[in-house]
Amino acid sequence: MLFRNLIILFFCFFNLISGYSNNDLDNIIFPKAEILNAYTARIPFKLVDHLIVIEAELLGKKGDFIIDTGSEALILNKIHFPFKYEYRETPKQTSGVVNTLDNTLEKQLKEFVISNLNLKNKISDVIDLSHIEKTKRMHLLGVIGFDILKDYEVFIDMYLNQITLTKVDRFGNKLDKKVYLEKITDSISFNLVNHTIVLNGFVNDKPLKFALDTAAEFNQINKNVSKKVLKNFRPNKRLELIGAGNKKIEVLAGKLHLVKLNDTIYFGPMNTILTNLSKMSEAFGLNLDGVLGYEFFRQKRTIINYQKEKLYFVNNPITKQ
Repeated sequence: MLFRNLIILFFCFFNLISGYSNNDLDNIIFPKAEILNAYTARIPFKLVDHLIVIEAELLGKKGDFIIDTGSEALILNKIHFPFKYEYRETPKQTSGVVNTLDNTLEKQLKEFVISNLNLKNKISDVIDLSHIEKTKRMHLLGVIGFDILKDYEVFIDMYLNQITLTKVDRFGNKLDKKVYLEKITDSISFNLVNHTIVLNGFVNDKPLKFALDTAAEFNQINKNVSKKVLKNFRPNKRLELIGAGNKKIEVLAGKLHLVKLNDTIYFGPMNTILTNLSKMSEAFGLNLDGVLGYEFFRQKRTIINYQKEKLYFVNNPITKQ
């Protein structure tokens, strides 16, 4: 998401820099991926704080990539991929964990390979992610966003700490017909606004619009929502976060109760911060009331199908005591 006032408010505006030539970014390899067939791969992930992080190799370097549905493109960390190849500059903004970025330097990738899964003609942005790397104490090579994920059905499984990617056609139908052992128990439609998943939800039966973002470490609720909604936000502490320009801001953190998407899809109390989402709403061109992130995926094993604009849900296994 083009801003990130969001979750990771401490991820500031970053200076952009160059990209790589088409021939250099031919492939990226996920060494721990389990290849099920020509269309499907399972990739284990670890949680760094509340960020979903997978291990990958690119251009002879091994390190971490953040999975961020709120980011539009593949982003490479300038620190590990320094400026040494020609690039083209296109005025645009990128998003997700990296806030709003002006004059992003884009690079067309000839091919992006997930083991034996190929994604051709993708765009990468090369920017300075050193602030995130230092704050999170990780070897961060980059961020994998919407442009890479949209051609797959994406199963984010916090129960098993793995992501399953299965190729879909332009209508969103899976090319692999027998992907999941788990039974899908519910589903809901969403609106895809540019590259962002927007859900219609409710708090205390008051209708709200939420952005769904895998890299949102905390849920967020707009401090300008109705009092009926805010009655269900129970603050318990203050957090100091660092926003754009390293400006420190203080926010209220607590639990948000009575969140649901419909009468069958509802959530227990979720850790949430109270903040001003006006800049985020401006970036989207619509009024957003909140952001759902890690807390959402922690409670729901979720499958994202961008082409069909639907979420599907799988229950956790029932374990015998």
